[in-house]
Amino acid sequence: MADVFARLAVELHESAGVEETVQTVVEFALQALSCSHAGVALATRGRPEVPAVTDPVVGEIYRWQMEGGQGPLVESMRQHSTLVVRDTATDGRWPDWSAKVLSLGVRSVLDVPLTTGAGTVGVLGLYSVTRDAFGVDDEAIAHILARHASIAVATARKEASLTAAVDARKLVGQAMGILMERYDIDSDRAFAILRRYSQDTNTKLRDVANQLISTRRLPKQP
Repeated sequence: MADVFARLAVELHESAGVEETVQTVVEFALQALSCSHAGVALATRGRPEVPAVTDPVVGEIYRWQMEGGQGPLVESMRQHSTLVVRDTATDGRWPDWSAKVLSLGVRSVLDVPLTTGAGTVGVLGLYSVTRDAFGVDDEAIAHILARHASIAVATARKEASLTAAVDARKLVGQAMGILMERYDIDSDRAFAILRRYSQDTNTKLRDVANQLISTRRLPKQP
C-alpha cells in the first residue's frame, strides 16, 4: 500500500490538468480499495462536474443524484462528510436513488469529500457490487486517497486559473496595441476603450480583446 501511494503522489505531481488528475485518482482507487467502480465529482458554481469515472455506471449514478438533488454524493458535498451505504437493498435514506443504484447491480457505496482549507472541492465516490464492502480500513485508505486528490485538484485548478489569467493579459495587451497604433493613443486610453466596450456589451474583457484581435473590430454596442 505504501508503494501504491508513493506512485500516486508521483503521478499526481506529473498530471497536466484537473481531468488527468482525477482520472489518476479513480484508477488508483480500484487498486487500493475494495471497489468495483469509482468516480470523482467536482464542485463548481453551477451543477457538479464529473470529469472522471471508471465505468459508465458511475456516470449514471451521479446523473441521478444531480438531477434529483438527493443521494449520498450530494449530501457528502453539502455537509462535507463521509457517507457509507452498506446495502442499497436495505438503506432507506434515499429510497428512489437506492432502487435505481440497486438496479445497476451496485450494493454498497462510500462517498468521501475532497476538502481543502477553502472548503469542499468535490467527492470521491467508491462503489461495489457486493454488500457491506467497505470496512474501517477501506474508509481510512479512502480518506488518505481523498486527501491526496484534494491537494492535487486544488493545485491543478489554481494553475489553470493562473494560466487563464496570463492568457487574458496577453490578449488584452495585444488588443491595446492595435488600438494604440490605429488611433495614436496611449495605453491608458486604449485600456479604457476596451473596458467601456466590455461593460456596454456585457462581455468579458478578454472576449472583447479576442474579438478585436480576430476581426480587427470592436463588438457592436447595443
